[in-house]
Amino acid sequence: MRLEASYSMKSHTSARIAVTIAAALAASCATNPVTGQRQLSLISESQEIQMGQEAAKEVEQTIGLVDNAPLQAYVRRVGMTMAQSSERPNLPWSFGVVDDPTPNAFALPGGFIYVTRGMTTLMRSEAEMASVLGHEIGHVTARHSVSAISHQQLAQLGLGVGGLFSTRVQQLGGLLSTGLGLLFLQNGRDAERQADDLGFRYAQGRGYAMSEMSDVFRALERLSSPERSALPTFLSTHPSPGARVETIDAKVAALPSASRGSIVRESEYLRQINGMVYGEDPRQGFFRDGEFVHPDLRFRFAVPRGWKGENLKQAVISVSPQQNAALQLTIVQAQSPDTAARQFASQSGVAFSDASSQNINGLRAVTGYFQAATESGNVAGIAAWVSHEGRTYQLITYAPENSVASQESVFQQIIRSFGPLRDQAALNVQANRLEIVTVPDRVTLSEFNRRNPSVVDLNELAVINDVASPSAALAPGTMVKRVVGTTRR
Repeated sequence: MRLEASYSMKSHTSARIAVTIAAALAASCATNPVTGQRQLSLISESQEIQMGQEAAKEVEQTIGLVDNAPLQAYVRRVGMTMAQSSERPNLPWSFGVVDDPTPNAFALPGGFIYVTRGMTTLMRSEAEMASVLGHEIGHVTARHSVSAISHQQLAQLGLGVGGLFSTRVQQLGGLLSTGLGLLFLQNGRDAERQADDLGFRYAQGRGYAMSEMSDVFRALERLSSPERSALPTFLSTHPSPGARVETIDAKVAALPSASRGSIVRESEYLRQINGMVYGEDPRQGFFRDGEFVHPDLRFRFAVPRGWKGENLKQAVISVSPQQNAALQLTIVQAQSPDTAARQFASQSGVAFSDASSQNINGLRAVTGYFQAATESGNVAGIAAWVSHEGRTYQLITYAPENSVASQESVFQQIIRSFGPLRDQAALNVQANRLEIVTVPDRVTLSEFNRRNPSVVDLNELAVINDVASPSAALAPGTMVKRVVGTTRR
């Protein structure tokens, strides 16, 4: 009898959800600006823009923009010429280069588009860049992220999360808080193909040589060891580069010669990236041999061996191999460690105890124990605030509350290790940079490298110069990238 009653209740609930979904679908479809067809959309254009603005702010605060105003203006100009002739010209389009070494590009809802520094150093021409920006513009004009979020919301409702459609504004607030999480929305293969087609059309409409588009995917496929990054890699979010090369090449071959475009602007593009940092920038901090060092800010601290770390613009984080302990270092807006500790202790949900003033490696500091409630459960650990060269550093070490006792000695070692960086080799380290060299005569890439040595291997040099192999010949007058610096790879 109980089983029968339970089944009846389940059937009634399923019917109610089905009616709710049907009503929501009827009220929540919009016309796709690219296809002209009806599309599920639980998010208005104004909400889409608001989401993108919030996420863009977080991208720029967390990852940071490349400090190169002429390059930023150049990328913005190329992107805007295509965006303004797209199906959604009135969006608040924005284009920028973020300071991340991994070759990547991504679009946020509402028209906020970024390429990484790593992507700019991989490409060789304005036409290549136009094809990448055009692809990301296509994701926005076709509202791919909006569609993905809408389907996620619908799936939540199908699982029994009631009230979703009647409280869309409140739900939108939750989505806004995801910030960088929007970068990890996965586009399906159909969406990627559509973005390829749209990017092709947008770049073609501006007269760019469409044969350059496949060069980007070919280079990405050949690049065997991308840099570490907090972002998803371009290959993980943009699958099957080999098949896409074949598709693009076939599309170009099918075009009449007059429609294939002629604008490449290789020399203009290469001049823009001449001197660009290549790969990781060690001046902004790096992990080495059980420690993190920051040459520009002149500090160091120990990181337990085996822990995996990320160096972001506003934070250094590291997590134990078992993912049962972590650390986070930030600079806080407080004039002293005492003020910073009081601000930390005043937060809702934080219990702070045993605060004490200390001297850590000659630096004034405050340390204490804390417990905090998080969405994933209660955590506890040791916090420290250290004054160094006019800045206050906050170093938080923490673990799940029920296991923090086993981590205390590790946390103490991390905190007690923070101090000034005095290693001259680390203080003097410099970033590798691109240098553009024009070859005066016909040489192979190998011969060019003998004359103009790079700190990257020949295979990587071939990839970034879009030549088939180190034995490939370079014609007189060819502009060639080399990587100069002290850090060999």
